[in-house]
Amino acid sequence: MAANPKAKWTIEAYLDHERESDIRHEYYLGEIFAMAGAEPVHVDIGSNVISSLVVQTKGRNCKVHNPDMRVTTATGLYTYPDISVVCGERRFNTDKPKTLLNPMVIIEVLSPSTENYDRGDIFHHYASISELRAYVLIDSQRRRIECFSRQEDGAWRIDLIADGDARPLELSAIACSLTLAEVYEGVDLDNGEG
Repeated sequence: MAANPKAKWTIEAYLDHERESDIRHEYYLGEIFAMAGAEPVHVDIGSNVISSLVVQTKGRNCKVHNPDMRVTTATGLYTYPDISVVCGERRFNTDKPKTLLNPMVIIEVLSPSTENYDRGDIFHHYASISELRAYVLIDSQRRRIECFSRQEDGAWRIDLIADGDARPLELSAIACSLTLAEVYEGVDLDNGEG
């Protein structure tokens, strides 16, 4: 006897569930996946980055979003990046609460449990967003930032700054930059705490 197939979620059922849920979930192809809470080091790095980008975009038509802003991709993934940024007009779908359609920059803080996913499958999904110009990965175990930038021909170029590198990481799509010093300020990587 065959096992009963797992029931598929509709997007509408997923969105209804998200409105009532105490935790966030990703949605893809009829399945939902609970998103784990973050360790203090992860939260501290994210807070440092958001603070820096908010200051740099002040007075400009840019919005820096925290992990509560849901994003959807052309591949059908609904997810909550650690940080997303839009300069210019933000576009949303009709969900309640709304889901962002056009992030220009997405930043993920890597953790041991999500690093492979953030480096692999989710990048494929994020790359399907035509407005996305940069995908940034920030390591939570060592001082290292990688930025994948979409070039004019559609190819992705990687830029890396690591411990000992004083130059800033340029996020030209939003006219901002990040340095290792500001990203890791007050973060104790040796003890996994901020």
